[in-house]
Amino acid sequence: MSFLAFLLLGLIAGAIAKAILPGKHGGGWFATLLLGVVGAFVGGWLGGLLFNADLGRFWSLETWALAIGGSIVVLLIYGLITGRNRSRAE
Repeated sequence: MSFLAFLLLGLIAGAIAKAILPGKHGGGWFATLLLGVVGAFVGGWLGGLLFNADLGRFWSLETWALAIGGSIVVLLIYGLITGRNRSRAE
């Protein structure tokens, strides 16, 4: 997969992960891109390590699932570190 495809996958996976997770998350589109790319990398690395997944195809369901799962994990860790993952009762 090319570098631009990897960035696009990370951006979309980060946006989907933000939509899936409850609560208010900080950061704009750049933070979403960065956390999504890191999450896609982490998910791809773990998928390759644990499941011997082939991540060379952009339109593979396996690639997207691992990228979104990795992005969710990274967003959860980011929320724990920054404390912005908690929803407020108003």
